[in-house]
Order: sequence, then C-alpha cells, then structure tokens
Amino acid sequence: MSVTMYGIPNCDTIKKARTWLGAAGVAFAFHDYKKAGIDAATLDRWIDAVGWEVLLNRAGTTFRKLPEAERQGVDRERAKALMLAQPSMIKRPVLVHDDGVEVGFKPERYAALFG
Repeated sequence: MSVTMYGIPNCDTIKKARTWLGAAGVAFAFHDYKKAGIDAATLDRWIDAVGWEVLLNRAGTTFRKLPEAERQGVDRERAKALMLAQPSMIKRPVLVHDDGVEVGFKPERYAALFG
C-alpha cells in the first residue's frame, strides 16, 4: 500500500502518528506542507473525499488569529483559499493511502487501516 503523510514535522499529533506507523512497520512518505506547500488539485481531491469542514482546522491558532470577518461565512472556496494560503490551517495529519484519505490521528482507526 502506498502511504503519504502530509503535515508539519513539529506538530505533536504528527509525531504520534509517525511513531505509530513506524512501530507498526508501515512505510510512508512524509510531505511537509510548511516547506513544500500544497497544490489546489490535491486540496480539491481531499475536499471531495472528506469535506472541507473536516479539513479546515478551526480550532487551531492560525484560524483563530484571523480577523472575525474572515472567519465568518466560510464555504468550500473560502476554506480552500485559506488552506492554500496557510497550510497550517489544514488539520493534521492528512494520510493518503490506496483506499482513500484519513484526517487526524486515532490509533484505533490506523489499526483498522493497517492491521
């Protein structure tokens, strides 16, 4: 199975997910979207797969620091623009594998995928 994890390396959740995958012997590529960015086509595929509401990290500091007016009335296109401009607004990790896209890290979900 081909697996790519998207995120930023210093994120605690990314560290937990990477540790879990390593301990389970799951080989994966890591895409640091702080350094490498994320393209619109990839983001569209993720939004189609899981929904922008799942991908946009409204609880994160980057989103919460936006002016109130920018946080209101978010729809698919607005969320996409925000995430393209500031990839740290994307929930982490995003795990892309042969069967789809997984957002966030839950050990039981990873065990179901790779067990």
